[in-house]
Amino acid sequence: MNITYLNQTLRVLLLFVLVFGILYFASAVLIPLTFGMVLSMLLLPVCHWLQSKGMGNGLASILSVVALLVVIGGMLTLLQYQLSDLAEDLSKIEERVNNIVAGLKDYVKQHFGISHREQQKIIKEQQGSTMGQAAGMVTTLISSFAGILVDAILVLVYTFLFIFYRAHFKKFILRLFKPDNRKEAELVLGNAGKVTQSYLGGLGMMIVMLWIMYGIGFTVAGVNNALFFAVLCGVLELVPFAGNITGTSITVLMALAQSGDTRVVVGVLITYGLVQLIQTYLLEPLVVGDRLNINPLFTILIIVIGEAVWGIPGMVLAVPLLGMFKIVCDHCEPLHDYAFLIGPPKEKKAEQGNFILRLFKQKK
Repeated sequence: MNITYLNQTLRVLLLFVLVFGILYFASAVLIPLTFGMVLSMLLLPVCHWLQSKGMGNGLASILSVVALLVVIGGMLTLLQYQLSDLAEDLSKIEERVNNIVAGLKDYVKQHFGISHREQQKIIKEQQGSTMGQAAGMVTTLISSFAGILVDAILVLVYTFLFIFYRAHFKKFILRLFKPDNRKEAELVLGNAGKVTQSYLGGLGMMIVMLWIMYGIGFTVAGVNNALFFAVLCGVLELVPFAGNITGTSITVLMALAQSGDTRVVVGVLITYGLVQLIQTYLLEPLVVGDRLNINPLFTILIIVIGEAVWGIPGMVLAVPLLGMFKIVCDHCEPLHDYAFLIGPPKEKKAEQGNFILRLFKQKK
């Protein structure tokens, strides 16, 4: 075995450990900064379009952030409208939940011999012991909400600054390289930005399509406030793998609490299955595609690592950050082996594709 090659590999692995350690301990600073960087890449085409209409860099940067706020505000308004309708059904939901609890009490009495009075006594004891915990949870939620609000403001400020000073930051990065390597570094920066924009833009389009499909499916299934749950399932798609399962589980539980009709639950599950089929075999290849060119194993692995390092924000940011890292590995000779490992098998690239699209191809 080549000792020099082994030492080089160990140094690279040690660098990875050091980087993840810094990411973990500096999460409070780096999470808003990273969100600002990724969102600035997404909004760059908007800024360029505004500048092509004769606007200055400052005004175009501000309007790009305002456009983002308008989109987020529209989503929040829609959710608030649906939540107001959902609040009107709370009494019915509470009544349904009470009936379920009463049924559980009867089941416990029949099968375990614990009377209703004894069950109520146990419940009161548990409630008394958890009052302090509930107060602590409320305090934690309030402080968490305040932290989220501060982080949201920081993300918007960072997004604006990254867009406004993008040329300055680009020159700084290029100055870190020797003159002979600056063209390659500029190519890496351009490819990283394009891949991130393409992936996030395709993901946004797919989420809108999921809203439509979930909305139609939940409405047909008879779910109350179907639009709210459709938007919820679509937004949770930002968290790969776990998001859509979480959204559907919430919809199923609320459908049970609202009506208790098993046909509604079956309709929700059928909708989920059909949407996942369309998403996997039609939307993802057409809208998102292989724009990041990452092995599915490492996609799942980076999401798990992202959750361990940064929690839910890490799960959202993990995949686009891995895509940017893959581009760096592609253009950095010492990291070519890691780019090969992260990417899909080359011999299978030509075979990949959507089998549904093949049905529409005519044979010669």
